[in-house]
Amino acid sequence: MDLKQFIRTIPDYPKPGIMFRDVTTLMAHAEAFHHAVKLMAEPFRDQTIDQVAGIDARGFILGGALAVELGAGFTALRKPGKLPWTTFSETYELEYGTDELHMHTDALSAGDKVLLVDDLIATGGTAEAGLKLLRAAQAEPVAAIFMVDLPELGGAARLRAHEIVVHALMAFKGH
Repeated sequence: MDLKQFIRTIPDYPKPGIMFRDVTTLMAHAEAFHHAVKLMAEPFRDQTIDQVAGIDARGFILGGALAVELGAGFTALRKPGKLPWTTFSETYELEYGTDELHMHTDALSAGDKVLLVDDLIATGGTAEAGLKLLRAAQAEPVAAIFMVDLPELGGAARLRAHEIVVHALMAFKGH
């Protein structure tokens, strides 16, 4: 099944020159979504995965499905002000400013094998912040997986520089 056909591309969103890759159209198609989740889980079926950590917000959808598929727990990496307990936080750079990711301090245990997941990897800032949160909890990131990679933006390479294995189901040229 060619999953790329289910990804909607929206030109000039959110600003001129950007080709926005909308994965919600794939998620809305039951057969394509099921197939994508199975493909994302495949490299990890013979590994111990204790937790799947999903990045706010589409990473929650994929992460929850992958956690069920792999028999693992799910950990939410959230934007500021969304978690009701003590959190680790990690600030990261955006094109026009900064943002943060948070994770409950008791979400993971030292040594937990964790799979980091989000819908798309672009520049890698958000995923790098997620990786740092996992390491702050003394967990062991196994890999990071994404539905879509935009390789020209360098995010996957940025994560690999942190000695993390990176997988993506598909890549799109341009951004």
